[in-house]
Amino acid sequence: MVSEYSGKVRFVSENFGQSKLAERFGVTRYPAVFVDDVLVARPRDFGFLATGEKAGRYAPWRNADNQARFRVDVKRMIDQVLAGKKEELARENAAAPVVPDQVPSLPAFKLTDLSGRELTSAQMANRVVLVEFWATWCPPCASTLKWLGELKARYGDRVAILALAVESPEDKVRSTVSSIPGDIHWAVPDAPTAEAFGDVVAVPTLLIFDASGKTAGAMYGAPPDLHEKVEKTLNAIVR
Repeated sequence: MVSEYSGKVRFVSENFGQSKLAERFGVTRYPAVFVDDVLVARPRDFGFLATGEKAGRYAPWRNADNQARFRVDVKRMIDQVLAGKKEELARENAAAPVVPDQVPSLPAFKLTDLSGRELTSAQMANRVVLVEFWATWCPPCASTLKWLGELKARYGDRVAILALAVESPEDKVRSTVSSIPGDIHWAVPDAPTAEAFGDVVAVPTLLIFDASGKTAGAMYGAPPDLHEKVEKTLNAIVR
């Protein structure tokens, strides 16, 4: 898209969690798209767990029609900025800061894991619970899942890890899982179950609940200090 503007536009990619521009707008998830300093698409617009009124403008993102719609919208916004209409565009797209919706506690759930066994929130009572949302098409997810398996081995029964695959074919989920060692509970949730965990609009997303079920932390993406932050939280709440 940028190449169509003959040097008038350049593309800049900023690491998730390290963008001052995103921080300025209160965007703590990804992807977010700016034209200059105008926020034109936010994580909600790409949400892949949403249904009904929560559905974003470009969700599901893997749909070709939604990708085409996104391209048209961004080109229109670039054209407006190049035409000197940036202030007008900023007013049109003005919005309140994006604040992630976190559930206050581990929601009640009932799933069937990949082995066909019943998996419920009650089975995880009195343990710290880590819930990882991931997808087979997400490159950082595989390494995060491997690390979670290692984490489980160190903390043992004091910690339960639930890995929920979203927007991923079950055969590909099973293929990915087969190469990841560790005592992890694997499941493919339906939309209502996934949404019960809050406004999860990007993968990987890692939610941490203490032994009483209270939310103790939420990590979005795979920033360089992810392991450090998670283990610091665990050391504070694991008994």
